[in-house]
Amino acid sequence: MASVFRSEEMCLTQLFLQAEAAYCCIAELGELGLVQFKDLNMNVNNFQRKFVNEVRRCESLERILRFLEDEMQNEIEIQLPEKYPLTPLPREMITLETVLEKLEGELQEANQNQQALKKSFLELTELKHLLKKTQDFFETETSLSDDFFIEDTSGLLELRTSPAAMTGKLGFTAGVINRERMASFERLLWRVCRGNIYLKFSEIGVALEDPVTKEEIKKNIFIIFYQGEQLRQKVKKICDGFRATIYPCPEPVAERREMLTSINVRLEDLITVITQTESHRQCLLQDAAANWHTWAVKVQKMKAIYHILNMCNIDVTQQCVIAEIWFPVADTGRIRRALEQGVERSGSSMVPIMNKVQSKTAPPTFNRTNKFTAGFQNIVDAYGVGSYREINPAPYTIITFPFLFAVMFGDCGHGTVMLLAALWMVLNERRLLSQKSNNEIWNTFFHGRYLILLMGIFSIYTGLIYNDCFSKSLNIFGSSWSVRPMFRNGTWSTHVMERSPYLQLDPAIPGVYSGNPYPFGIDPIWNLASNKLTFLNSYKMKMSVILGIVQMVFGVILSLFNHIYFRKTLNITLQFIPEMIFILCLFGYLVFMIIFKWCRFDVHVSQHAPSILIHFINMFLFNYSDPSNGPLYKHQQEIQSFLVIMALISVPWMLLIKPFILRASHQKSQLQSSMVQKDSTEDVDGGNLNSSIGSGKRDPAGAHGAQEDHEEEFNFADIFVHQAIHTIEYCLGCISNTASYLRLWALSLAHAQLSEVLWTMVMNIGLRQQSWGGLIVVFIIFAIFATLTVAILLIMEGLSAFLHALRLHWVEFQNKFYAGTGYKFCPFSFKRILDGTVEE
Repeated sequence: MASVFRSEEMCLTQLFLQAEAAYCCIAELGELGLVQFKDLNMNVNNFQRKFVNEVRRCESLERILRFLEDEMQNEIEIQLPEKYPLTPLPREMITLETVLEKLEGELQEANQNQQALKKSFLELTELKHLLKKTQDFFETETSLSDDFFIEDTSGLLELRTSPAAMTGKLGFTAGVINRERMASFERLLWRVCRGNIYLKFSEIGVALEDPVTKEEIKKNIFIIFYQGEQLRQKVKKICDGFRATIYPCPEPVAERREMLTSINVRLEDLITVITQTESHRQCLLQDAAANWHTWAVKVQKMKAIYHILNMCNIDVTQQCVIAEIWFPVADTGRIRRALEQGVERSGSSMVPIMNKVQSKTAPPTFNRTNKFTAGFQNIVDAYGVGSYREINPAPYTIITFPFLFAVMFGDCGHGTVMLLAALWMVLNERRLLSQKSNNEIWNTFFHGRYLILLMGIFSIYTGLIYNDCFSKSLNIFGSSWSVRPMFRNGTWSTHVMERSPYLQLDPAIPGVYSGNPYPFGIDPIWNLASNKLTFLNSYKMKMSVILGIVQMVFGVILSLFNHIYFRKTLNITLQFIPEMIFILCLFGYLVFMIIFKWCRFDVHVSQHAPSILIHFINMFLFNYSDPSNGPLYKHQQEIQSFLVIMALISVPWMLLIKPFILRASHQKSQLQSSMVQKDSTEDVDGGNLNSSIGSGKRDPAGAHGAQEDHEEEFNFADIFVHQAIHTIEYCLGCISNTASYLRLWALSLAHAQLSEVLWTMVMNIGLRQQSWGGLIVVFIIFAIFATLTVAILLIMEGLSAFLHALRLHWVEFQNKFYAGTGYKFCPFSFKRILDGTVEE
């Protein structure tokens, strides 16, 4: 349980593996996911590392898998295995390469054949429709003679070479063009040929498919009549420019019919061949879909292992792999067992060797989490990863974060809606986890489902305290206010209660207030009063100040545990104690005055109660002669003067003493080092070198080196400036942070007012309807009300309160004890790699 409140204790170990067993050992460590490898080849280019060829082979396999995935997209669903496959051995890469390359080649060949067949099918289909449309055109023009047109064998219709033919006969060209180009094509033909052509076109009613892009295309059939060789050349160039397809179209009717018959036969044969080719392609894709996920997992695991091997060193004999790993000390046994399993799987006989080494760099920070605490830990880590072994704020955030959110979002109705949404995600988390979504907003809400659950529970609690449910009060225990039936002697009748828009509650009026407080929360009668905001403002403002100061004092207390753990006794006496004196003497006393005034002055004497704000200002000015603001208790002047003096003393206590003590300690260590060096030199000069070594005295060179290092590390000016910054930041921060907690009051008031405005402006419209048609209006109005409630009050206001609670924890609470200057422990884990959550 200690790891919950403080990060795990980490260990840096040098790992020696036999070259043949290194792959399997790293694979077992990847399955375990508790080891972070250090890159021992930082100065080596990625392309010059030992296993770069294996990584490239894995990337080639990934390219094939992406190609297969693209082919299966929107056609065949990839089958997910029940569990992830085991990590393949290195020799399995050859088998996997053979299978995938063969499958890729067969699929590419099938795609090429299918594309060629579909291209032929498209051309024959276009020619079929062209012949039909041409036949229809010639049948309508029955006045033309049989030898009016003549065509060459290339498909372009040419005029006869005789002079008689040159003057009397027409040639024609028939083809197919994309429908969107038809208007430009017709316009250009008319302008280039100067109107000396006749164009006839018709749409192809059948949907055609592009053999390459597989998209639907629309085309038109055209026939162009012209006279002369020059026009024929111009028409040909224009057709080529617009990528129009020109087909042979014989002029005799018999030849056209014979060609159409042969085309129909060829189309039937093509349909059969295309069906068989598509069936063969589907079989290949079915085989790929059954094993695709398994192949992808194996390739990802192999690639990850070779990346880790590239981070290791290999000795000169090429027989030993050397790695440096960070891991939690508590998991040492599990890591040893994983290495033993890797050795057994590889068939090696050499046991891995683990040597603990000292590191000059700070260890990584590892906070063990589960699905409940992960969301709160992410909130803390978003501010900054904690320093090694310092207090972890996440356990305290589990309670304080949803509570401060609920103080701003206090409404039991809205809290219930939030609670139900979170419960749905929690109860269906297994099914929702299996449906992996790429929607970032959904993933954010789902990963914070337990955080939302607690925020809903705390919102219901604070909503009951505020007695606020969709801006309405719940009269559960009965009001403590009594109303007499007649308007006499300062009391109100029922008619006045219902009609008066300026009803104000005054507990000091005799007979109206019973004097007994509402059992839980705020009396519901305040919801009717016009001075409701005046009453709630005072209550929520003082409550915000109390909660803020209590949380800040708790943060300062947590810093004590850091000082004790790291054995910084100097920080306890010269930092923690003056910090506590400063905050308690000033702001702790403010909390005392608020609570004392609540207890000391009841409803009958509250009008004569002194102002806490004026008292607090006069406390700093040492002004106790204000006749309009009497004392709260006896000897108030002496106590307040003592508290202010103690707070003022704590400032130089924090600022000056610690730097000078550190300077004196440094000078003392320098003096001791020089004395040790002098004694060692005398021993060497006197011939007592052996006795000096035998007695365990320090080497003079070592002492001198340590002295130089210590001199380089210590800088009095830097330490003094750092302490001055800390003192100023803390003293001013106590004031600004206390004021910052007033956002609890402001957001709570804003949420309540928005909820009341939404009810008044929307829901009241439907509730005022008294006819039978009002039922339909109520349903419509309620739908609008529910939509606006979810969109504005739950989502927008909820996010606003969430961000403000986040700021209160990051800036006002955590800065008292949390440095957040560490770096995160990122273990080598197959699960994180396959889930896509691994951090670079």
